[in-house]
Amino acid sequence: MNPVAASLIRLRALLGKEFRQLLRDPRMRFFMLVPPLFQLMVFGYAASFDVRHAEIAVVDQARTAATRELLAAVAATGRFTLHHYSAVGAATAAMDRGEIRAILRFAPDFDRQPVAQIVSDGSDSNSAQMITGQLSQTLQQNARLRAGIEPPVQIEERAWFNENLDDRPYFVPGIIATIVLITTVILTAMTVVRERELGTLERLLVTPVARLEFLIGKMVTVAAVGLFDVALISLIAVAWFDVPFQGNIVGLLTGSVLFLMSSLGIGLLISSYAETQQQAMLLAFFIIQPMVVLSGFAFPIDNMPEGVQWLTWLNPLRYYLVVIRDVFLKGSGLSAHGFEYAMMALLGSAALVLSLARVK
Repeated sequence: MNPVAASLIRLRALLGKEFRQLLRDPRMRFFMLVPPLFQLMVFGYAASFDVRHAEIAVVDQARTAATRELLAAVAATGRFTLHHYSAVGAATAAMDRGEIRAILRFAPDFDRQPVAQIVSDGSDSNSAQMITGQLSQTLQQNARLRAGIEPPVQIEERAWFNENLDDRPYFVPGIIATIVLITTVILTAMTVVRERELGTLERLLVTPVARLEFLIGKMVTVAAVGLFDVALISLIAVAWFDVPFQGNIVGLLTGSVLFLMSSLGIGLLISSYAETQQQAMLLAFFIIQPMVVLSGFAFPIDNMPEGVQWLTWLNPLRYYLVVIRDVFLKGSGLSAHGFEYAMMALLGSAALVLSLARVK
């Protein structure tokens, strides 16, 4: 028989075995469906930098009509619940107990020197900046209206791609990328190690199956699971979370396939070092967590130290996040991300070559 035809026959048998084994195992079925959906729901609702409501302490030592009007403007925003205290000490004690997020103080001489003091809880720096900014903007706008002062320049703001500046259209596509990374890396590592633990790997070694055929059978199966997760979670993101999908499916599919090359290669590398499934799981999370942190998923890469920024160039998740977010929000296609596609292909090829050389 033609060697190529014989190899294809063996590969088809291996793929059939892998899919049956994957779908037959209740733990694997659970891992493929439940954790990705659970993570999507949790992060889809919880991942946000917006401060939609905050408890504010008010120390109004002036007690004038002007301060009452300013406080009414703050309360009218619906973002703050005001708690009145007679002294600053009581307000700071409430902040120490975690009952309030910021203190708004008007001094007794506010009429002569109209200065409002805002003290925020800096233990959460992002929330503190958001609360301080929202309070300052509200107070300044109301003060200008009361004084009848027209600003010299009128500014009209408009967001081009995310009109309402919601966090969800930004975070949910990133969640898709991280879920695909976690699922495929862990599945690839665990399926190979599982063969070793159960002793079936030794049985395969005495068959005509080549090492490359064995690894292709493993990778194609997990890649199919990864693409299924991309399709399922993208559908839920659009239908449930109302995330706009402005791009084309070809761009999303191409980026997903190139990214899967890296995640599958990382999973195979883990399997070459791990002896048990527990070791594979620990090694996977040891690698996945830094990749997520250094990808720009939640923390802008430009804000990182220069040395760390150079390190992110080796992170394939960084490029996949750019592709998937632009495909969803900006309507980008293949031509707009040639550099990202090339980097994912380069890193994916390197990971696969290294893993093929390591796996014995």
